[in-house]
Amino acid sequence: MTQPENNIQADIVLANPRGFCAGVDRAIIIVEQALEKFGAPIYVRNEVVHNKFVVNELCEKGAVFVKDLDVIPKGSTVIFSAHGVSKAIRAEADARGLTAFDATCPLVTKVHIEVAKMRKDDMEIVMIGHKGHPEVEGTMGQTEAGMYLVETPEDVAKLAVKDANKLAYVTQTTLSMDDAAQVIQALKDKFPSIQGPKSDDICYATQNRQDAVKIMAKDCDLVIIVGSPNSSNSNRLREVAENQGVEAYMVDNASHLKPEWLVNKKKIGVSAGASAPEVLVKEVIATLQTMGAHHITELQGVIESVIFKLPKDLTSAKKT
Repeated sequence: MTQPENNIQADIVLANPRGFCAGVDRAIIIVEQALEKFGAPIYVRNEVVHNKFVVNELCEKGAVFVKDLDVIPKGSTVIFSAHGVSKAIRAEADARGLTAFDATCPLVTKVHIEVAKMRKDDMEIVMIGHKGHPEVEGTMGQTEAGMYLVETPEDVAKLAVKDANKLAYVTQTTLSMDDAAQVIQALKDKFPSIQGPKSDDICYATQNRQDAVKIMAKDCDLVIIVGSPNSSNSNRLREVAENQGVEAYMVDNASHLKPEWLVNKKKIGVSAGASAPEVLVKEVIATLQTMGAHHITELQGVIESVIFKLPKDLTSAKKT
């Protein structure tokens, strides 16, 4: 066990809300129910959510995570991850005779529907998001043409479109609200006629967790975010804390904590990305206490009551 440092006298402050959101809960339950009804193996395209702990637990239950559908035996069951997939992936699954269940977060599906409507109105679309992220690839793949990807105001400055008067934008659901606002403003400055979605694309859970970290970070001199390196929303939480002028780190689990981070710190804020389970937060807190941190305060925050329904084709399917 790590011995406390002599000059560590920090309190722990927990952000609220933190951890799992409704979309992540739904995706995990879909995989678990598919395993229960159809037995192992159940194939999942990409990580169902971006958290190593969750993925490893599902692997132990019989889930097999793959990047390409061509490695899945014909006639098998596949689940599309919470990040969504392109139309081409859906067509490939049909062509291979795969039974597909969709764990795409309904808030990502909302963006897909927006893209379809915009393209039907002959609009070009600018997507604000991170290149290579599965959600971005899935959303960009809702149409064969007419979409552009930007990540920064600098990208906007270099962007050329066919008709600035028939232009719209959508965003990745897990972006930093502050960063997205800067890019949206750059788009509006360059393309005054650009249209946005009827409601914000950045999801409620992303917004709530970022707001909670902003509040928490004001009174902290160190912030720890629990989340896997490939989790977009977890990375954004770390950036939100850093933008408040606070030293911040992201850890996949408690083993990544370093005692030197705590030296001369008075208050340590802890939060977790929307794909990080609470058990990992508890382990981080316990480890911080072995390092010398002590009193724990849990902040009040927005109470989330959102529940997303499971796919009807899964709930109505019979066990085999």
